Amino acid sequence: MRIVIVGATGNIGTAILRRLHQGGESQGRHTLGSDIAGPGAAADAHELVGVARRRPDETVTPYAGVDWHEADVSAPDAIERLAGILTGADAVVHLAWLLQPNHRERVMWATNVVGLRNVLAAAASAGVPHVIVSSSVGAYSRGPKGSRVGEDWPTGGVHTSHYSRHKAANERALDEFEARHPQIVVSRVRPGLVFQRGAASEVGRLFLGAHFPTRWLGRIRTPVLPVPVQVVSQAVHADDLADAFARIIERLAGGAFNIAGEPVLDPEALAGVLGARKVIPLRLAVLRSIMWVTWKLRLQASDPGWIDIATNVPVMSTERARSVLGWEPRHSSTAALRELLDGLGDGARLPASPPLSH
Repeated sequence: MRIVIVGATGNIGTAILRRLHQGGESQGRHTLGSDIAGPGAAADAHELVGVARRRPDETVTPYAGVDWHEADVSAPDAIERLAGILTGADAVVHLAWLLQPNHRERVMWATNVVGLRNVLAAAASAGVPHVIVSSSVGAYSRGPKGSRVGEDWPTGGVHTSHYSRHKAANERALDEFEARHPQIVVSRVRPGLVFQRGAASEVGRLFLGAHFPTRWLGRIRTPVLPVPVQVVSQAVHADDLADAFARIIERLAGGAFNIAGEPVLDPEALAGVLGARKVIPLRLAVLRSIMWVTWKLRLQASDPGWIDIATNVPVMSTERARSVLGWEPRHSSTAALRELLDGLGDGARLPASPPLSH
């Protein structure tokens, strides 16, 4: 099986490569390719192709053993170039995404939205039978926090967040693509926040800024936690998300899949991770104003749209992923967050991945 991963050197892409290299047998998982090649198939019964703006160090795990191509999904010649790379592929996984520069939304739109359209056009041109796209809980319209929603919840996004607007625009592009190409299986993966230790330095740079000191965050233990009660999020460890992607590929499973670990990250759960004994409700308007002013002054890198996502998108049910894919998270959401914070404290980064280290 030939699998092309677009955006293969990032947080999610690195985890997917790690998972596909492992194959699954060592952890008691279903081996990728075994349904196709028979019960005795080896875990490497597939060919991995990586696409990134910059080529990683191919001598280190998990970037070794991958056929690498440099390409910008937003470039004028992207469709033609990508179609050549995708020719003969059994599946393409699209992950390419920009979170910065969020003061220049047009630049992000070119990669996030135009880039997906280019990949879809290339996949159709190359005759790829299966397209898997990384969407997000952020694609969902405003919804409940006290109950859980399935994949049929509207994906209109939260209009005050550029991230959510772009994810919602991509959901519409996928709707149109499915209508035009019914012969192609389309899968949409909608995870919560994605954490792993190795991505800590990149997460700190993207959300706090290149010059913001982050190592103290990994060591913070606070007796009280001031946080708005509306902040309720979901998270998943990158390795658990990667396992969901692998299962979608091996089962040729179409449709949308919510992916998140347990428990839900509400203020009490966050307090537990940070060792806080008490949660002090903070007015949402106060936090949002602080974020807006500091972002406008470029003192930190997160615009207030991220608070709007955390306080407005619904809590997802992962029942479909569990029943259709046989997926179960191996890490709790709180353990994944603690791992990320510890990585911030240690300055952890993914191995030799240029887009994540510059």
